[in-house]
Amino acid sequence: MSRLPGWLDRLGTELTDLGERLGKRKTEAEEEAAVPVDPSVPSASTAPVPDDADRRGAVDHVPPPPAYAPSVAARPDPVAAIPWSMRVAAEAGWRLLVLAGTLWVLMKVISTVQLVVLAFVAALLVTAMLQPTVARLKRYGLPRGLATAVTAILGFVIIGLVGWFVVWQVMDNIDTLSDKVRAGIEELKRWLLNSPFHVTEQQINDVAKNLSDTIGTNTDEITSAGLQGVTVMVEFLTGMLLAMFSTLFLLYDGKRIWHWVLKLVPAQARPGVAGAGPRAWRTLTAYVRGTVIVALIDAIFIGLGIWFLDVPMAVPLAVFIFLFAFIPLVGAVISGALAVVVALVTEGVFTALMVLAVVLLVQQIEGHVLQPFILGRAVRVHPLAVVLSVAAGGMIAGIGGAVVAVPLVAVTNTVVGYLRAYGQEEALRHAPSPRGATALDVAPTPAPGSPPEDREPEHDEGNRGTNDGNGNGKR
Repeated sequence: MSRLPGWLDRLGTELTDLGERLGKRKTEAEEEAAVPVDPSVPSASTAPVPDDADRRGAVDHVPPPPAYAPSVAARPDPVAAIPWSMRVAAEAGWRLLVLAGTLWVLMKVISTVQLVVLAFVAALLVTAMLQPTVARLKRYGLPRGLATAVTAILGFVIIGLVGWFVVWQVMDNIDTLSDKVRAGIEELKRWLLNSPFHVTEQQINDVAKNLSDTIGTNTDEITSAGLQGVTVMVEFLTGMLLAMFSTLFLLYDGKRIWHWVLKLVPAQARPGVAGAGPRAWRTLTAYVRGTVIVALIDAIFIGLGIWFLDVPMAVPLAVFIFLFAFIPLVGAVISGALAVVVALVTEGVFTALMVLAVVLLVQQIEGHVLQPFILGRAVRVHPLAVVLSVAAGGMIAGIGGAVVAVPLVAVTNTVVGYLRAYGQEEALRHAPSPRGATALDVAPTPAPGSPPEDREPEHDEGNRGTNDGNGNGKR
């Protein structure tokens, strides 16, 4: 029993030493866990002996630059490096290229079927002129088919009678005109000989001889031009027949054709196009009716002036003036110049000057009185747009293009203006309703000094209260 306390003392001492060693190792383990260790860098105790491949990998690994090294800016995004204005120009440019390509293809298609397009456009113009008569006959109780037939027959009969009358006048006065042309040429020759320009008879004879030789040497070209004229005449008759049939169907079934065209338009754009169509038709109708009235007044007054001055073929010249009046600006100049030349050749210089004065007077009255009064605000096209459109139409499709150009520009102007206003109205309609101070800003403000009963209430029925000036209602 005496040895037991000494054994217990030794056991306690060993347990104490073991606890101290375990605590020391625990502290060392915690310190090692707190320090980050790079797994790519082996420790000295576990690092293997590097071979040649490991040495080459170590050489390829580039260490990061030191803190004192200057920083190098990264390269910017190429899109961000391009200026904003250049990016906008590029975006607009490729869209314009697509639009130009589409227009070029469309013009190619139109030029391929030019006869059909011009015939249909002519039918639209004639329909715009005759459609009010059909509507008036329908109001009088005639069926739609009978009203269309009566209007079309009367219109075509009147046009045919006018054409027959012109041809009859030309054929009846052709002999007298040829005699007067010879007399006028002789008178012009005498005037040139006595003029201060020192023109000799030999020079006049040389000009006449050169003209005769030119006609004789270019017989083939003249014959070819004559054959081409026959082809043009056949095309003209074909286009006239197409225009007549198109006019009949447009007069009889125009509304149904328009509804069928609307079905081809996308559903989202259909309401705007449906509203722009009737306005475009009213613009076209106003243009055609106004142009017919103005052309008729020009033809009557200029024709009367020519007739009183005893110029031959006054009626055919008046008809030409009426027809050429459908070509704005250019047509008046051509028809007036034709009347002056006929008067100069047949009646002399004084009569030609009088005809020129009559033409200028009537055209001035037309430009400053008739067109603003008759056309009014229905057709508002700038004179520069008229000149450019007539020039472009003449270059693309000749006389037919020049006739169609101005009504096309007028209708386009009406359609674009309506679609712009319609788009703004739709945007305002679908915009969120203003509230608070914004509602007060956009609300109508009564005029100063107006009576209290005429003033608008500050709040609607759903928000009865007073306003403190900051847009906040008080109960």
